[in-house]
This record gives sequence, C-alpha cells and structure tokens, in this order.
Amino acid sequence: MKKSADSDESSSRVSEDSTHMERSGLGEDGSPKYHQANPEFMSEEAKQKERDFRKKLNRDAREVISDSIHKKVKLIVHRPDYDEENQQEYVRLCQGLMPIVQEIARKTLPYLEHEISSDFARNRYYGSKFQADSVAYRDYKYFAKKRPPTESPSLVVGLRVDESASMSAYGRLEAAKRAVIAVYEYCQLCHIPILIYGDTADVSRLEQMSIFAYADFDKADANDRFRLMRIHARSNNRDGMALRIMAERLADSPQKTKLLISISDGQPKAMDDYTGSYAVTDMKQTIQEYERKGVTFLAAAIGQDKDVISEIYGNERFLDITNLHEFPAKLVRIIARYL
Repeated sequence: MKKSADSDESSSRVSEDSTHMERSGLGEDGSPKYHQANPEFMSEEAKQKERDFRKKLNRDAREVISDSIHKKVKLIVHRPDYDEENQQEYVRLCQGLMPIVQEIARKTLPYLEHEISSDFARNRYYGSKFQADSVAYRDYKYFAKKRPPTESPSLVVGLRVDESASMSAYGRLEAAKRAVIAVYEYCQLCHIPILIYGDTADVSRLEQMSIFAYADFDKADANDRFRLMRIHARSNNRDGMALRIMAERLADSPQKTKLLISISDGQPKAMDDYTGSYAVTDMKQTIQEYERKGVTFLAAAIGQDKDVISEIYGNERFLDITNLHEFPAKLVRIIARYL
C-alpha cells in the first residue's frame, strides 16, 4: 500500500497539464492513441490541487459514515497513481471492446441530440406558438417557444467494484476491468458524469477500509482511464460502507436519474463481525435509505454467491452475469436504457 491518501507527503503523477498526456483520437480498433510525456513536468500547483482533492474526498467520506454503524471504522480514500504498464494494459484490454462501445453510443446519441421538450416557455416576443390570451396584456409578449433540451443527459452513473481477494479467481478481475473500461468510455462518449470507486477492507489495523477513487465527476481527467488498471484483488469487503459513500455522492448530484451499479463476486465479509445477517441487514437498510433519495441500485454478480447477492439486492435489482465475456457490452446496454 502507498502512503495514506490524505497525507501531505503522498504523491501522484496525475496532472491536468497537457504536457503529461495528450490524446490524439482513437486507433483503427477503437483503442486510444497517446504519447507519454515526462510526468516530472507536473507543476507544483497541480500537485497541490491533487492533494487538496484527496483530502476533500477523505473528509466527505468520513462525514457520510459518521452517523452509521461504520463510524468507528478507520477509512482512507486513495487517488491511485498509474504508470506506463497500466497504459499498456489498458490498450490491450480495449482491443475488440471499443468498437462495441462506440456502436452502442452511436445508437444512443441521436436520442439525446433530438430530445425535444414538451414544455413551452410563455410570454416571449417571438416563438412557434401564438397565445391569444396574452394579447390582453399589451406588452407584445404574445408567443411561446419550446424550452431547449438539456445539453447533457440527466443521468449520473456510479460504478462500485468489489476488490476482495476472491476477485482474482476464474478471470473475474479482468472481466471486471473490461466492464469498467466499457462503462467509462461509453459515459465519455455520451457526456454522462461517471463515478468509479473500488474498495477493500482490513488492509491493516490503521486502514480498516480502503476506497480507491479511480474516476470522479468532480475532477474529471482524461487519464482516469489508465487509473482503472489499478483495480486489484486485495482483501475483505465491507459492501454497505462502500455503497453508502458512493450513494451519498450520487444523491447530492443534480441529475434526475442516479444509477449505482455494484460489481461483486461474493457476499460481504470483514473484520471483526461484519458478516452474515448483520452485514446483509446493513446493506438492505443502505439501499432502502438511498432509494428514498432517488438512487437506483443494480448488482452485477460475477461469482459463486449469486443467490446471496440476489437476496440482498432483490430480484428487480439483480444482474446474473454468467458469461463474463459478454459482461462489458451487457452492462453498457443496461446503462443506455436509463437514458
């Protein structure tokens, strides 16, 4: 593990400076083309902004859990770094995937571009609809015009990735990475705000819960796609805590539709006693609480505990991912429906 995410001494290669990474479109297979610049050119101001952002993520997350059963759990929110190896892995996993994502986005975009509002804004000097009743006011505002559609979809997506140790089995980790890439790139193409966090529990006694902020709509960065390759199988999982932190972020967002998808291969289990009915009850209560705040939950089950995950989330929120090869495209199509 690296230094704590809210430590002043922790470092990152993340930069908003164009000298760090310049994208130049997509290759023939849909994978991103890029060239690597020297990360040492990252300005001190950019480094300070990154430190400040990590501190804010930590403060906000701790505030969210302060009134929950997780209030005594020692939490650290990390902003993962990335390197050339992560970039190469990203390009490898993109092969054969991006054309599918682009095709789904191509079919989606016309619906967004031609969305027409049925509401009319009244009392205009000109417009497409004449309102005779307005003539009595003699202010020449006799017309109404349709309000334009919003510039971006009224949808925000949160993607939670279970980084428990069991994710290393049966190709689940790579399937999860490919699905995360597909969702991330689809959201970029359709201009949908995206929040992608991973989590694990019990790394150490001083870090009982670890959150990894790979992509955050409050600080969007084109290089977030390479951070996604830092997703790993690590230790235990404290699902209810992770869901609460992410759901709070979505609940506070201005978008009308708030979709939170959890990719997991097993039931919750963390030290000392976060397991069994205690953990299940916590998760159910968290889902119910934030559904009242407008958050929609979906669970993508890719492991052996599908029955348990289905029981926790309910059949209407459960996605049985039997074929891991089809997982990325299936997940993107599900998100497209919510547009």
